[in-house]
Amino acid sequence: MNGKLIVFEGTDGSGKSTQFARLCRHLEEEGRPFRRLVFPQYQEPSSALLRMYLNGEFGSHPDDVNAYAASTFYAVDRYASWRKAWGEWYQGGGLVLSDRYTTSNAVHQACKLPEGEWNGFFQWLFDFEYGKLGLPRPDLVVYLDMPTDRAVEMLRAREAATHTSADIHEVDTGYLRKCRAAALAAAGYDGWRRVSCVDGDGKVRDIEEIHREIWSLVEESGLL
Repeated sequence: MNGKLIVFEGTDGSGKSTQFARLCRHLEEEGRPFRRLVFPQYQEPSSALLRMYLNGEFGSHPDDVNAYAASTFYAVDRYASWRKAWGEWYQGGGLVLSDRYTTSNAVHQACKLPEGEWNGFFQWLFDFEYGKLGLPRPDLVVYLDMPTDRAVEMLRAREAATHTSADIHEVDTGYLRKCRAAALAAAGYDGWRRVSCVDGDGKVRDIEEIHREIWSLVEESGLL
């Protein structure tokens, strides 16, 4: 009996990791068993190619590596994790939460292509990972939608607070803008649940308010 897979997706600076951690904590407080995944697995050998890519070793701009090639780097990392870390738990009926997944290729790689090719890329991508590689298809994808200008503000603030440097994706505002357009297209194509990170006036919503909306989506989906 297969388990259930909930995926959090969003462009860089959307607060996705914060909301992922908040849902994990909620499940822990309720005593619900689950496994937690975060992709990419930078600490694992399976991420070697994607680390080279993000560090700019194949080119300083995301477009220097085409959408299909870059997608395979991330897919191999997920496949290794599935085989080594969580496949048995999932196949035994367990609940899995993932911060990023195949969905991230849809967001960050499709935007390298002309918009008219996006649906064809989504079809290839989901067939490659869920079909050819045999990775589980998510039961619920929560897409945190943050306007790009707000996301850039969040990224720059995070870098200043943590004294870290952005990767080749995070420093390119035009690329981030295209990512959001691709994410909205993928959400419509694959049935993701969109959660807006701003209110009607464009103000960033409170973390707990967003969490309550996500918790409602999880409960409504019948995955718990």
